Parts: sequence; C-alpha cells; structure tokens
Amino acid sequence: MIIQSMHTKFNGVVRLGHLGVIRVDGTDAASFLHGQLTQDFSALGLSEARLAAYCSAQGRMLASFYGLKRSQTEVLLICSGDLLTQTVQRLSRFVLRAKVKLTDASTDFNVVGLAGDALEAFANGNQATWSKQDRGDASLVFLYPADGVRRALWLAPVTQAMPAGACLSADDWALSEVRSGVAMISAATAEAFVPQMLNYESVGGVNFKKGCYPGQEVIARSQFRGTLKRRAFAAHCEAAVRAGDEVFQDADPQQPCGMVAQAAVAANGGFDAIVSLQIAAAQVGGLHLGSAAGPALTVAAVPYPLLADI
Repeated sequence: MIIQSMHTKFNGVVRLGHLGVIRVDGTDAASFLHGQLTQDFSALGLSEARLAAYCSAQGRMLASFYGLKRSQTEVLLICSGDLLTQTVQRLSRFVLRAKVKLTDASTDFNVVGLAGDALEAFANGNQATWSKQDRGDASLVFLYPADGVRRALWLAPVTQAMPAGACLSADDWALSEVRSGVAMISAATAEAFVPQMLNYESVGGVNFKKGCYPGQEVIARSQFRGTLKRRAFAAHCEAAVRAGDEVFQDADPQQPCGMVAQAAVAANGGFDAIVSLQIAAAQVGGLHLGSAAGPALTVAAVPYPLLADI
C-alpha cells in the first residue's frame, strides 16, 4: 500500500534556495569524487547525473548530492545548503596531491525545480531518471517522479533567466520530494543513516562494483551479509513532523525504532514524510512521533521497488 495524496498535480517552476552548489574543479575532479562518494564518478558521462552520499568511516551519511559534469574537468554537487560549508571543508582535507579544488559555487548558480507541464514544455523527450540534458550553460537533471508526475532540477548560471512556467510553491516542491520517496540528507539527519536505511541502493545512490570510499566496508556488509534492519518508508501524521524527529513503537516505548528523514505539509492536512524504520516495527505498526504517547504515525511502502524486489 502507498499512502495516497489528494494533491491535484505538481506543476510549475520554483527556485530552490535551500540547496547549495559545490564546484569540484580540476583534471582529477571525477577520480577524486570516485574515491570519496558512494557512486561511480569516473564513468560519469556528460548526459548523466548521479545520486550519491558522502559517508563517515562508520558508513553514516554526512551529506548527499545530485552530481553532474559540466565538462571533463568540472563536476557540480547539489546538496542541502546547511551542510555545504562543512562538507567542502571535510572533503578538502583529502585532496592531498590530487589536481582538484572544491569551492562553494552557490552564488554562481540558480537551482530550480520543474514539475509537470512546466517540465514537459521544457524537456526534450521522455528522459530517464538521473539522466541530464544540457542547454548551453544550463543543465536539466531528471529526478524520481512524485505521484506519477515527472520532476527535474534546472541548474544554470545566475545570469540566465529561469525557465517559464506556472509558479510552484516551495511547500509543494518539498511535498513532491517527500512523495518521490528519495530523501536527501540535511543538518538535522547528518550521520543518522547508512545509505540503505534510506533505500539509496534501490534508487541509484550506491554502486557496489566501484572501488573503496569512506564507509564502503560497512555499507557492503549491510547489503550482502543480511545485517540491514532498517528501511525507508512513506509516512503520514496529523501532527507537525520535522526531519530528525524520532519514532517510537507501542511494544518498546523506551527506545526509538526510527527517525524522520524528510517531511512536508501534506495536501490533505497533516504531514507526509519519509521515515527510516526498523523493518519489524514497520510491519507490526503502533507507531508514534516523538514518544510512545505521541501522535500516531501511519506508514506504507515507498513508490518504487527495493533492490531485493527487482
């Protein structure tokens, strides 16, 4: 079962000021990122994008990105703006002798969300998720759909005009992110999840065939030794929900069984969310927000198959 939305349709254009842009520049840009992130950047083509995570040695996600190449020597990483500065600083420590430089390029680019008819009028063809189209200096990155509606990020220098289209509110875009089932890491959830706890292995966020990167052993062990006990689920609550909120179960009121990864105001009242939960707790139910006596939380499947089901 998937929690149903009363939203008529996600449609329009909105500037996404909560996202920041990291420029990774130099002849070793792709190979450097290949050794630091969960996805394959060495093989990244100019017509592709990547969903990727940067993890601690313990396999916990410090940040997540939409990554794309602007040229063979320049990669841009789009991430939550509240993590950008510390992420640049941390990654820069490992540059060593690599010919690469990381900088905050957020003031150089506009990141814009397009959905529905606004995207259909702008895009060429029915592009697959994580594909990229270039329009001069601008790029379209195609994301997972929300409630069957196609979505994309438009990234371009600030000197370029935004694509035309109806105005989509920031709240509606936030809801479309949640309804897509693909959560991005923010300051409220940094170091809370191994990638599989957010289903990243099932939505193109982890490459198990690439070489080593921070946390790789933990992530691989979780995948192949059957130790993964948490997954991401769709959720709804009538009370306000925020990223980082803990989830409790009636059967074990002392210990949280999960955490909210991302949340937004639902179209039909209350809040929709992506919640990382113990699989057993999600199956049993009796879930509550904040404490075992808190507001009830309803969970259901995400709107895509998990890797084990493919």
